Order: sequence, then structure tokens, then C-alpha cells
Amino acid sequence: MPRERTPPPLTRLPRLVFGRSEALPADSLARAHSHPFGQLSYAGEGVIEVTTPVSSHVAPPRRAVWVPPGLLHEVTTTRPAAMRSLYIRADQTIFCPPRCLVLRVTRLARELILTAAALPPDYDEDGPAGRLAHVLLDQLATLPEADLSLPWPADPALAALCRELRDAPDDDRDMDALARQAGMSGRTLARRFEAQTGLRFGAWRRRQRLLAALGRLEAGDNVTAAALESGYASVSAFVAAFRDMFGATPGTFLRQRKQEGGIP
Repeated sequence: MPRERTPPPLTRLPRLVFGRSEALPADSLARAHSHPFGQLSYAGEGVIEVTTPVSSHVAPPRRAVWVPPGLLHEVTTTRPAAMRSLYIRADQTIFCPPRCLVLRVTRLARELILTAAALPPDYDEDGPAGRLAHVLLDQLATLPEADLSLPWPADPALAALCRELRDAPDDDRDMDALARQAGMSGRTLARRFEAQTGLRFGAWRRRQRLLAALGRLEAGDNVTAAALESGYASVSAFVAAFRDMFGATPGTFLRQRKQEGGIP
């Protein structure tokens, strides 16, 4: 059973940027909710997943998820995680058009996020803290997007199938078998899936499996275990797919992670 947590009941922010820090347990869940302001969730340790009605977004360490004001979303972790959340007033248009996305966090942005999250709620907006908040917003607007988002189909049968595959990435049924479960032919599934998500079903499934592997690697699983539990029969195929998506092998990815460090 997930360990539910309740987001703070804020209706307005005391300052331009309001920060908070959380140590999230394994299998934590903040059920679907929304805020009248934007939220940046930075993963310092562990992996954070933010799910909206139309997509899911995975933030491993050194990544952050941006949720625009008013968007319904839930936040989950499968392993323990450390999160810094920054709530930002709705009149600050950082990303256009407004949408949920995952960002690559630079070292400078990381230090600004950590510093802003530690500011008192009533910091002086005309003093150094206020100027830091504006520098932070400028830096956030320059961060590159990370390809760690997964669109969801609108078709209820396809969406249910995707949720099932997300919970069991090692499911090895082929597309025709999955289509039969959804009450359609393989050709119909392929056509509807690409029309509704912009991705071919095979590409969606590959991305979903690799995103699932991130959490296992971050938790300490070795490459072989992460590959098998994510649905890959061959470690070499997993490493090649991982490199193609993330630009580094799993081993290099983890070494970079340790070199850069997490939240102090």
C-alpha cells in the first residue's frame, strides 16, 4: 500500500518564491491535486514521478519537474527520495506554452534551488534574498528540457493498458496480444496509439521501460538486474537503448551521478 502524504494547503504564496524540503519514503503518494501557482520539484536523491491526466514525467537526480499553475497532478516515489519544491507565483510566465515538463538542472541552477528552498517564508523581497529569487527564475527559463516525459493516450482502454505496462515493465506480451486485451486489432492499436500520443507503440514502450530502469539503478540495482526487471532479455540491448536515450551507458550515468553528488 502506498504511504500517502498531503501537500501543504496553500492558497496564496507569502513571497514570489516559496520553498520547502521533503524526505519522501519509498512508495509515497500525493494523490491528484493542483495549486494556484507553479511548482518546481527537484530530485536531489531518488526518483520522483509526476503524473497528469495526459502524461507522466520522471525526474532522477539532477532533474526537476515543472508543473504549471492549475494542472491536476500526483507525485509518487517507489524508493526513498529527497525533494526540494519551489512554489512560484502564477503571474511568472517561465515556460510558454504552459505545460508539465522535465528539466536538466545545471550546477548553478542546483545551487540556486537549494538556497531558495532554505529561505524563510517572509524573506525580504527588496533585499539579497529577493534578488536571488529573480536570478533563480531567470536561470530556470534557460534550462534545457530532458526527454523524460511519457504521453498517455486518451482512449480509456489504451490508457488502462499503459498503466498495466507501467506497473509491470517486464511484461513480454507482443502488441497483438495486448491489443486483444484492449478489445481491438494490433493495427487499430498502432494507429490510435500514434495518433493520440505522437509516438509509435514500440517507441513508447521502450521509453517507458528505460524510465522504469532509472529508479532501479538509482536504488542500487546492478545493470543486469535493472535490465531484466525492465523487460530486456539482453543486457547488451538494454545498454544500447539506455545510451541512445540518455547519452551515456548505465555505468557512466551512475558514475556521473556520484561525482556530482546529491542534496547535502
